[in-house]
Amino acid sequence: MTVERPQQRATKRADVRALPAWRNPDLDDAERVALLLAEMTLEEKIAQLYGVWVGAEVDGSGVAPHQHEMAGDSDIDALTAHGLGQLTRSFGTRPVDPALGSLALARAQHHLISSTRLGIPAVAHEECLAGFTAHGATVYPVPLSWGATFDPALVREAATAIGTDLRAVGVHQGLAPVLDVARDLRWGRVEETIGEDPYLVGTIGAAYVRGLQSTGVIATLKHFAGYSASRGGRNLAPVHVGPRELADALLPPFEMAVRDAGVRSVMHAYTTLDGVPSAADPHLLTTLLREDWHFDGTVVADYFGVAFLQRLHGIAESLGHAAHLALGAGVDVELPTGHCYAGPLLTEVEEGRVPEALVDRAVTRVLLQKCSLGLLDDTYDPVPEGLAALLSDSDAHLHGPTAPDAVEGGFDLDSAENRDLARRLAEQAVILLANPPAADGRPALPLTGIGRIAVLGPLADDQAALLGCYSFPAHVGQQHPDVPTGIPLPTVLQAVRQEFPTATVGWEQGCPMPRHADRPPADRDDTERREADRALDAAKALAADSDLCVVVVGDKAGLFGRGTSGEGCDAPDLSLPGDQAALVDAALDTATPVVLVVTSGRPYALGRWADRLSAVVQAFFPGEEGAGAIAGVLSGRINPSGRLPVSLPRLPGGQPWTYLQPPLGLANDTSSLDPTPLFPFGHGLSYTSFAWEDAHCSEAVTTTDGRISAEVTIRNTGSRSGTEVVQLYLHDPLATVSQPVRRLIGYTRVDLAPGQARRVVFDVHTDVFSYTGSTRTRVVEPGEVELHLGASSSLIHHRLRLRVKGALRTVGHDRVMTCPALVH
Repeated sequence: MTVERPQQRATKRADVRALPAWRNPDLDDAERVALLLAEMTLEEKIAQLYGVWVGAEVDGSGVAPHQHEMAGDSDIDALTAHGLGQLTRSFGTRPVDPALGSLALARAQHHLISSTRLGIPAVAHEECLAGFTAHGATVYPVPLSWGATFDPALVREAATAIGTDLRAVGVHQGLAPVLDVARDLRWGRVEETIGEDPYLVGTIGAAYVRGLQSTGVIATLKHFAGYSASRGGRNLAPVHVGPRELADALLPPFEMAVRDAGVRSVMHAYTTLDGVPSAADPHLLTTLLREDWHFDGTVVADYFGVAFLQRLHGIAESLGHAAHLALGAGVDVELPTGHCYAGPLLTEVEEGRVPEALVDRAVTRVLLQKCSLGLLDDTYDPVPEGLAALLSDSDAHLHGPTAPDAVEGGFDLDSAENRDLARRLAEQAVILLANPPAADGRPALPLTGIGRIAVLGPLADDQAALLGCYSFPAHVGQQHPDVPTGIPLPTVLQAVRQEFPTATVGWEQGCPMPRHADRPPADRDDTERREADRALDAAKALAADSDLCVVVVGDKAGLFGRGTSGEGCDAPDLSLPGDQAALVDAALDTATPVVLVVTSGRPYALGRWADRLSAVVQAFFPGEEGAGAIAGVLSGRINPSGRLPVSLPRLPGGQPWTYLQPPLGLANDTSSLDPTPLFPFGHGLSYTSFAWEDAHCSEAVTTTDGRISAEVTIRNTGSRSGTEVVQLYLHDPLATVSQPVRRLIGYTRVDLAPGQARRVVFDVHTDVFSYTGSTRTRVVEPGEVELHLGASSSLIHHRLRLRVKGALRTVGHDRVMTCPALVH
């Protein structure tokens, strides 16, 4: 798949005969790149293989540990004298007005075009994990919420909107999606994952790729591969997984995005796989990715990941040696700067230690991508169309230093259309976990006729409750507290007050929000203890004097210890951070019914309160429209349809654990520890009810290369419209290698009016039954299997037996990977 070449604005084209042959758009891209490569000096080639990060802090406050030692490009002119591969985060480094940021980016591109011999622009990249990470841009729900929607079409729509905004300001590449499969919920970056199931991660992730790349913006898969399976749930820790876990749990989402969605870029992981750093692993980055999966895009480094081969992994004796290892393995572009691929790589090639052919291989890939983006065309204009409309005619082409220092008007990166998408994503992602009937037979939710509502919790009136680590306000805005967020961002408390205008809504913080994921400090002084006790007593008094208590708990995202969730914010276990558990206890000690609302980046253990809470609502950092979505679920304005993309534990320990367990991994008499989750993968409740009728397979027998359909009718038996999420699981009771008791192979959302019924038909190819067998090849075995149709991984409504006959069949990387569903 080729990224659609952007339409350039009409400009006067020079006579093609007067241009270098590689500028001729009538030639094939490969021919143009070959002609260009033949004209390039070694310095010009190497300049295409790294980026520059203008404005990164060098004191360590704005970047990650280890990175501040290498941040800050001291000599930008020298680094760009022969050209440049990438421009790093012009918008995502500090608060920048979008129009002025676009102007600055266009000036940088104009400089490259006008002052270098070849005049090749750079690829500009930005983060876009929870929306465009730029000041004033829409903050969408985090990927864990994408997974909770079970709605690839909606995620693709949101990605298209994100890509449109990126493209409007001159950005070519987005560093998303994350396709790491959640394996240990203590890991701080669980919020960035789509879930714990590879099929869900792969299908949602591929949808995001399709949406982003439909706008002409290159999507970048990360982190390839195994990053989420680190030991102890620690960020940037070693990964030790078996070849089958790697092949069957961690790699399939990446393969789906490469093969089915045609992704154009992949970012290597920081971690080591069984001692081999991903950045120096030719089997991973070349044999598997390019030869087996036929990936033809660029591999980019995670920030400073090439230098880490020397500084953290200890496998390179110098930065030049690190460059050799990474380039040889298949890393084409060093990001965010050129610490290894600039001067050190040049020296290595000139002194004969690195073959120039390796440089040519990487440069060819980079230039082919630039060609597909239109950056090699003589008509390329560095001023985006949206910016051109804001500039005067005399300034429209940025003639050197006379370009304006201000722009009239501006870009709207938080449009009404964007907010509507963010709202729909948030509404579909909110999960009603529990809603048991009270003594009068009625459940607590939806709330009706409530006169006095107590809202408790340090997150209830905090915008941070809604924001993931890679949203701009959390990722960058925390470093600039005096700068407004730039977007409307109501809190849960404000949304509840708006949702229930006739109710008296009071709020007490109850306890402070911890700055990181550690336990409440045991060494508090007497003054701190008295202050904490007063806050807790005030919260308890408000709850006792109310008709209903809504306790809002969860996470505050940050970077590297500056939050309870996010990159480098790993948790010791899955207890609620800080004193929040004591606050829940205090509320439950009153006679007032308690509804627990969790806004977090990971699931937390709620088992100690399972039988005492009146209802439980979960939202995974739902973004700028998330507070309204939560309040709408509480009131019943929204009928919840979110489903858990990760299992929610009963107890805080016992990690790592996911639902993808063989029989030996389930509760049994050989251990005193019961890992059974409080709420399983795929779980979520509705305010209506559904019947599952007339389930069957089209055939009772198929072959190891056959295809059948699995069908079921879903009927809304309640009194209001609602959405059921139909999940199809495979159960393989007898295999040569122990298999998960159940694994997801298909799903779809079914919208139903009261009394309405619809037929769901899954197209099932036996390729999806395949797994990595005893010989480490992927096989489909003959024998008996079952297809399970259910509302979660534990709530199975129908078990359909199927006999697979024929010879053992080996399948390759051309296999069918999905079970599409038709809803009639």
